Amino acid sequence: MTPQEPLPTAPSVPVSIDTHAAATLRYIRASMEAATTVPVPGSAGIAMGTVGLVTAALTSSSGLHPYWLPLWLIAAVFAAGVGGALVARPASWRVLARAGTPVRRLALCLLPSILGGAVLTAVDWRAGNTQVIPGTWLLLYGCALVAATVATSRMIGLMGALFMALGVLALWTPDRLQILLLGLGFGGLHIVFGCIIGRLGHGRQI
Repeated sequence: MTPQEPLPTAPSVPVSIDTHAAATLRYIRASMEAATTVPVPGSAGIAMGTVGLVTAALTSSSGLHPYWLPLWLIAAVFAAGVGGALVARPASWRVLARAGTPVRRLALCLLPSILGGAVLTAVDWRAGNTQVIPGTWLLLYGCALVAATVATSRMIGLMGALFMALGVLALWTPDRLQILLLGLGFGGLHIVFGCIIGRLGHGRQI
């Protein structure tokens, strides 16, 4: 090649403006979704489900069945503490601290139904109407999870819908079988969906 000859240039590849704009919009949409959701680790569901299964097994026995209500209340507080600790463990806390608004949104989604369940539990317990408490718990917890889909994922909403179905069933189920439904919901559903969420996230929080 002589100095007078022009250097070869790579052929230009035209880039469609529409393609570039679509890719940019997808990136923006993914970034906005990540910034407005709260990561829920599958391990939290598995831990809470384990507590539920153990409690269901204990309260199904004839000796402890008369005390099923206080035992389940203790288990609920313990499971909530364990699940909350797993969500807020150091790796998650950095994400939650950055989330800010999504965390407040999650709290606003969950708390009304949970507070309503607590009030109805106290009223029914005082009135001796304890047979409707399991169905009330399952139904309102399911409502809370469905509402929490706003700040979490669709998988949480699906689990909430199944909780609601169990709650409706429990309201029409004989007393003795209601413990089974409590175990199926707070134990089985938590573990199953915890495993699914963990598997879909491949070890990451989703």
